[in-house]
Amino acid sequence: MRSAVLLLSLLLTAAPFGLLGEETRQVSLKVISDCLDPSQNLLHIRAVGATSTLHYVWSSLGPPAVLLVATNTPNSTLSVNWNLLISSEPDGGLMVLPKESIQFSSAIVFTRLFEFDSTDTSDAAAKPPGKSYPPYSLADFSWDNITDSLDPVTLSATFRGHPIHDPTGAFASGSLAFRVQAFSGSGRPAQPPRLLHTADTCQLEVDLVGASPRGNHSLFGLEVATLGHGPDCPSVQEQHSIDDEYAPAVFQLDQLLWGSLPSGFMQWRPVAFSQKQGGRESAMPCQASPLYPTLAYLLPQSPIVRAFFGSQNNFCAFNLTFGTSTGPGYWDKHYLS
Repeated sequence: MRSAVLLLSLLLTAAPFGLLGEETRQVSLKVISDCLDPSQNLLHIRAVGATSTLHYVWSSLGPPAVLLVATNTPNSTLSVNWNLLISSEPDGGLMVLPKESIQFSSAIVFTRLFEFDSTDTSDAAAKPPGKSYPPYSLADFSWDNITDSLDPVTLSATFRGHPIHDPTGAFASGSLAFRVQAFSGSGRPAQPPRLLHTADTCQLEVDLVGASPRGNHSLFGLEVATLGHGPDCPSVQEQHSIDDEYAPAVFQLDQLLWGSLPSGFMQWRPVAFSQKQGGRESAMPCQASPLYPTLAYLLPQSPIVRAFFGSQNNFCAFNLTFGTSTGPGYWDKHYLS
């Protein structure tokens, strides 16, 4: 899986598009497990610089989610109270200490997998892009133990799951995977879309493989939720270029930007692939809906978000939809990345 890549980063400079002032970081990847139940765990990425620390905390407790926390000290640590975290009232179960060192914090939650039947629409820009099947709540998935896929060399790990209740057997031979990767320095991957990464960033690759669609021309999408800072939603900006040597024929870069400074961003190229070796012949467009405010109770709940931020939060959500009714699609190889 090499595309539909989302790049998450934290910015501690005042520039809206820039990298941290720190040139080098000590980056580590660690699984933190509940000693009473090792199947309950978190993936903690810690990037330490001379004067600051970035924390990315990934979890498959509930829907897949990540906390993004930046501190102004190289000595900040993650504290987890498992008794609280897995309880019905997880508030305070997860903290970054010392609290006064926190400069920025937010979260992203991947809440639902959508499926649409595109055979009943001829309008490629239709929203939604066809008849909607009942969505899969990612809070109701069973996820493999993250420890089994942890790779300290590549600084990567994969959350791979399938629905707990699957009466139609759609996922009997299929899975949805979230591959998380950190980086020790700057560079670009060999495979498209070749987003630039640094030691400040954390990359997510999403792939759907082998699941049986409910229609002949099914399109899939992800619902993504994030915390709003104050009453407003983060902004989404598009950057366009005449030429792109790193992702041929893809001349756009989308960014979700949190409004406060210091800040962070989520970045992606609006392209997905219907074959494992992503290329022009299997490329399909990725459509992003506008962000809209939503209430927490309307979303599948993430224990780590509740544990860190408490229960009183403003959420915003948007949908990423992959493909159109014409051209390459999931129906080609039962593969989407």
